Amino acid sequence: MNAQTLAFNPEPGVAAQLEANVRRVLAPNPSPMTFRGTNTYLIGCSEIAVIDPGPESDAHLRAILSALTPEQTITHIIVTHAHLDHSPLAKALSEETGAPIYAYGDADAGRSSVMQTLADSGLAGGGEGVDADFLPDRVVCEGEVLRGRGWALEVIHTPGHFGNHISLAMGDMCFCGDHVMGWASSLVSPPDGDLTDFMASCAKLRARDWRVFHAGHGAPIENPAARLDWLMAHRQGREAEILQALGTGPATAGALAAEIYVETPAALLPAATRNVFAHLVDLHGKNRVKAQGALSADAVFELM
Repeated sequence: MNAQTLAFNPEPGVAAQLEANVRRVLAPNPSPMTFRGTNTYLIGCSEIAVIDPGPESDAHLRAILSALTPEQTITHIIVTHAHLDHSPLAKALSEETGAPIYAYGDADAGRSSVMQTLADSGLAGGGEGVDADFLPDRVVCEGEVLRGRGWALEVIHTPGHFGNHISLAMGDMCFCGDHVMGWASSLVSPPDGDLTDFMASCAKLRARDWRVFHAGHGAPIENPAARLDWLMAHRQGREAEILQALGTGPATAGALAAEIYVETPAALLPAATRNVFAHLVDLHGKNRVKAQGALSADAVFELM
């Protein structure tokens, strides 16, 4: 992590002006998975859209409400995806303001068929934790435009980090949730994360011309195209490492992670193992590797 990335350290609960009609309020939930905490965005000058209210936190709820001036009203609560660091506060904020909650669907929405099969077999999500109780008031779809006074947000379905993940375009800005972050590569943890979908979503975003990405964690990404190129190349490099390691013989995702992520702290190896498994599922779908027996997180994989 470079010095510029580390320099991002805003005070939680304080509304910071990022653009003429965009403010950010940092939630008080720093961790190895969330960096400084979850970024909650307030869009608009009178009718306010709140993007990613964040985790259950009375302090953060008060901070969001305190950021409003007397002439401002929250009219939309938009959740990029149903992880516990992004969605749970939506319900309390909706009860306080009367604003409906918008999202692509519940925690299972947008899940690919292979990931649904893994989930049905008993594989549970890892990493940031799923908000299994999340349920929006209004389900949005690809290309839908949400509007308030002085702003419009286009919905872009970007599954990969999570099946129901959306990004939101406003002009040349994109609120990209956890799909793209500047401080780390995004976690892809089956069955909630799908690497095949993740790479397709990266390509979808890369096809458009952006000035800045406002991510779910960390500082604004000032060169979105370069970051997307790095992210895709990083995944392609990891794929090459996995294939090279399998060239010496069959192995599980855990064994491959221990061999490849040699500088990763032990506490983060389970997340690394999930990332490796995501690659193996993707490679399995491309007929480049096969599982000895049923496709599962504990399966032994070998080259085709």
